[in-house]
Amino acid sequence: MFRTPGGARAGIVVQFALLAVAWGSSFLLIKIGLDDLSPAQVVLARLLFGALALGALVVITRRPVPRDPRVWGHLTVVAMLLCVVPFALFAWAEQRISSGLASILNATTPLITMLFATAMLAGERMNRDRTSGLVLGFAGVVAIIGPWRGLGEHNDLLPQLACLGATACYGLAFAYLRRFVSGRGHSAPALAFVQVLIGAVIMVIAAPWVASEPVDRLSGVVIISMVVLGAFGTGMAYVWNNNIVAAWGAANAAAVTYLSPVVGVLLGVVLMGEPLTWNQPVGAALVLLGIMAAHGRLGGISHRQRGTPEVSGGSRAAPGRHR
Repeated sequence: MFRTPGGARAGIVVQFALLAVAWGSSFLLIKIGLDDLSPAQVVLARLLFGALALGALVVITRRPVPRDPRVWGHLTVVAMLLCVVPFALFAWAEQRISSGLASILNATTPLITMLFATAMLAGERMNRDRTSGLVLGFAGVVAIIGPWRGLGEHNDLLPQLACLGATACYGLAFAYLRRFVSGRGHSAPALAFVQVLIGAVIMVIAAPWVASEPVDRLSGVVIISMVVLGAFGTGMAYVWNNNIVAAWGAANAAAVTYLSPVVGVLLGVVLMGEPLTWNQPVGAALVLLGIMAAHGRLGGISHRQRGTPEVSGGSRAAPGRHR
């Protein structure tokens, strides 16, 4: 399935595993950070450490940073859609729902990306695979929310909708990136650094109004979780993803989407003792089946055999996903 030389292939496999762990554990790290920090403070820490990690990478690899003001303007939009807003929505939601449930809802990102790509990009059109994938994914979301239990306050509908709002931001950001930023000749790490840096600057400016709550204590566990969340979940994870896409292609790299919610749920249940109801894994399975259907992987038929374009929404074009 994945054709790369032996040594290089092993390295890519390791990066694939690290990426699944980094993105899957992001929701647990957010949950830990919320023990001592407010949601906005978690976002601020995540972006600051992410910008530091990506900045170090750009300096070490000597990647030139874009100088065109128009590119910076587009990346400011991306920073809001791919970093500031979704990070804040997930952090706010995890005050009321489990990290595992947040990771499951995050798995809808490729399907929502496909919707925005269809609407915004001339080369992206709906076909039978994508339509069936969206239907399965929608059924999965309904199963996760569990409307038969009632949609009152105690079922935490609003935080779940906030998570879906975050994935909608991701989907719009990926389509926006492809339409307005991709193909300008800039290196991916440099673009990632600029957008995360802009996101960090935005949060620093907004901090006196949104992140000024006093911090009574700041445990070592929380500090470590924020460093890891920023440097790896928002920084190095992007680099690993970029390498995987280059080696395996966007559709194959998107398979990490299948593993991230599994990692997120397992970590939440094992390390945090979070509850898991039967409808959550059932809904997650439907969402993942939807992603596979959209990629043309159900029935053993690939997109390239059909002559249709790959759906690359699950393969992050920039850091985030937060996941």
